[in-house]
Amino acid sequence: MNGSPSRVFIARLAGAAVFDPIGDQVGRLRDVVVTLRPGKEQPRVLGLVVEVPPRRRIFCPMGRVTALDPGQVVTTGLLNMRRFEQRTGETVVLGELLDRQVTLDEDGSTVTVLDVAMEQNRNRDWLLSKVFVRRGDRAHRSRFRSRGETLTVDWRAVSGFGVAEAAQGAANLLATFEKLKAADLASIMHDLSSKRRAEVAAALDDERLADVLEEMPEDDRVEILGNLEEERAADILEAMAPDDAADLLGELGEQQPDKAEKLLERMEPDEADDVRRLLVYAEYTAGGLMTTEPVIVGTDATVAEALARVRNAELSPALAAQVYVCRPPLETPTGRFVGIAHIQRLLREPPSALVSGIVDTEIEPLGPEAALAAVARYFAAYNLVALPVVDDTDHLLGAVTVDDVVDHMLPEGWREQDDDADHPLEGHVHGA
Repeated sequence: MNGSPSRVFIARLAGAAVFDPIGDQVGRLRDVVVTLRPGKEQPRVLGLVVEVPPRRRIFCPMGRVTALDPGQVVTTGLLNMRRFEQRTGETVVLGELLDRQVTLDEDGSTVTVLDVAMEQNRNRDWLLSKVFVRRGDRAHRSRFRSRGETLTVDWRAVSGFGVAEAAQGAANLLATFEKLKAADLASIMHDLSSKRRAEVAAALDDERLADVLEEMPEDDRVEILGNLEEERAADILEAMAPDDAADLLGELGEQQPDKAEKLLERMEPDEADDVRRLLVYAEYTAGGLMTTEPVIVGTDATVAEALARVRNAELSPALAAQVYVCRPPLETPTGRFVGIAHIQRLLREPPSALVSGIVDTEIEPLGPEAALAAVARYFAAYNLVALPVVDDTDHLLGAVTVDDVVDHMLPEGWREQDDDADHPLEGHVHGA
């Protein structure tokens, strides 16, 4: 895949840092926008999709790119901070062309697109010039071990880019973004077409898709879950935290109540019971916000045992910040709540000490009917990242974390909104 100095393979650019002229980083490259042309004409590259904080995708015309290589992109620094919106006739290379099956003209064989290169012509216009492909039928290859001859051919040597594919894969697109955090991948999927979003969801493994759905706008995740086969949708819900699964099923139930109930029936009974308990509570209450899986230890547990529990890499930082000390049984809804042991205090005590001897009993737990505003005031008053929720007889029901409170206090659709106050200038010179 080596070529002329001006040739750049676009998948290698994914995630590259974008800088202004004085070396300050503006954002990261997420895609390349082109316009496909009839016949064998090479598509013209219009510009780059650049993600700037906080997860805003903007358009940078190629005329404002002064240097381009797989490691970095340098711009003139003058960027329009309006959110990128794909127009009719525009194509994003990574989002729409990777994994496309096209025809190799020399022998009529089907090949899968792994990457596309662009380069400048004598007029300094950027055009798509090469296509890196793999021979063979995609359906007969493993998601993780793709085989088949690979080759680089001229753009004019293949046909079929202008024809929409009914069931396009997404393995190579996901490989391009495999190191992204779930929230960043959710942002990228949001900007894809509904068809392409469904194809990407189909290619993700269950754990990864569960994490991504937790970060998506409501309409996107309801759309994805509603289009999945029931068995897989139930598996995805089981992989999610119970409170997130309950939120998603509640959203799905508003549009497809029968499907929401069918998915609950397909879930493992223990997993479904946790979700059903959460669905009983109103959304903007402590019960509706809480997770049913806090870190619980008994009164006879040692500091060493408690620290071992919070080392679990699957715990969120908020849940790992403290343990909840209860009398047996130790599963929610559990035995009587005794108090909280903060991790900072645990780290100062001998490993053999009993957790029950260092519990904080001054923190009053919440009731499940406590309103969102009251929960928020409680967090502000005690400077905590999680709070216990108990019933009338002091049995621990779960815990509310501060991230869930913030999520529900933000306006509806906040993940999709433009924060114009953060970007007051349409044309802003970064680093000036």
